[in-house]
Amino acid sequence: MTPITNIDSYFALLSATIERLQVHSLNAIVESLLWAFENDKTVYVFGNGGSASLASHFACDLGKGTANGTGKRFRVMALTDNLPLITAWANDSSYDHIFAEQLTNFVRPQDVAFAISASGNSRNVINALQVARQAGATTLGITGFKGGLMRELCDKCTIVPSENMQIIEDLHLSIAHAIFTVARARTCKVFSATA
Repeated sequence: MTPITNIDSYFALLSATIERLQVHSLNAIVESLLWAFENDKTVYVFGNGGSASLASHFACDLGKGTANGTGKRFRVMALTDNLPLITAWANDSSYDHIFAEQLTNFVRPQDVAFAISASGNSRNVINALQVARQAGATTLGITGFKGGLMRELCDKCTIVPSENMQIIEDLHLSIAHAIFTVARARTCKVFSATA
């Protein structure tokens, strides 16, 4: 891997990674989210660190950004947002179960568990995906490197083909915005057709 030594080399790597991104896998994720929307299923989003921030951001975009006041809305919750509950589970059980225990309370068949992990190996993300699968939920994810353990636990997964954490996180944000933008356009058409 070529080291990043200046701003030009950073953006060169970012551009090269975008060129290798499997965009078709994003279309499948959009379709799963739209199916959940149309069928009143709940989307649960989760991740650690920068991915936790993105989980909150993505849930906000889906929940508010697709609401136009004339029809149904995305049922979406970021499992990263209830700090008292996260710390209670981390303290009393294990940090590895902070998302799985929350999902156990809520997830139902055909809901969507949307995992975000740059490595694809975060134990708490893996445990949550396992709980979701056992409940009969659809599992979606965005990850990096080679996909990690997440790859096999997701029904649909997009892998950013990079080993640079910042490049992966940059593209995860772009992916979330792309998914949201398409979902908003598609749900607005639904609203228009039924109004």
